[in-house]
Amino acid sequence: MEENLLSRTVLSSLKSLARRYPLLSVEAAALDAELEQLVAQANPALQQTKGIGTVTAAQLLITAGENADRLTPEASFAALCGTNPIPASSGKTTRHRLNRGGDRHANSALHQIAVARITCDQRTRDYIAKKRNEGKNTKEILRCLKRAIAREVFTPITSPPPAADYRELRPKRQELGLLQVHAAVGLGVSTAKISLAERGQVHDAVFLTNYDSWLNSRDLTP
Repeated sequence: MEENLLSRTVLSSLKSLARRYPLLSVEAAALDAELEQLVAQANPALQQTKGIGTVTAAQLLITAGENADRLTPEASFAALCGTNPIPASSGKTTRHRLNRGGDRHANSALHQIAVARITCDQRTRDYIAKKRNEGKNTKEILRCLKRAIAREVFTPITSPPPAADYRELRPKRQELGLLQVHAAVGLGVSTAKISLAERGQVHDAVFLTNYDSWLNSRDLTP
């Protein structure tokens, strides 16, 4: 009797969760879309920085606050995010350790950006290989990487450059009579990335700028 009651209770709970899941998914998607619009309005250049998504961009903007120009010098932003190196030398050994202070939410955002870049950015992989050759361990390399990312995002946060406009890419390519595969071969990427870039789903201002420059160079070709 007790076993049957327990089974019915568990089954009822699972059915309740199953009914809530679609509603929560729709609500989460709506909130994500609204957050993306807010971030794009506040700082589109930051959102187009490689490896930075909507959530991580929003967190960095929240950490910087409304008066980001007060974050001078650049090292103050690193300290605010808890990525500035803390001396941990001993005897003849000179080393630094992770900073456990600062805004941990911003630190987590930088960690997510670092993980994303490790997965898909060759420049980051080369940086890691260089640090390993210098004798640094994984924690020290991660600290250095997060510090480098904090340095990189400081400028788009405090002095946002104009965002790359993806909306002209497709019309410009079509005007030149080029297919997506031509652009993919010319830039050394997949056709899927070209398609995503033309739809505004590639958050990489460097790539978008390179794509636009490539199209402009085709326009000048006799």
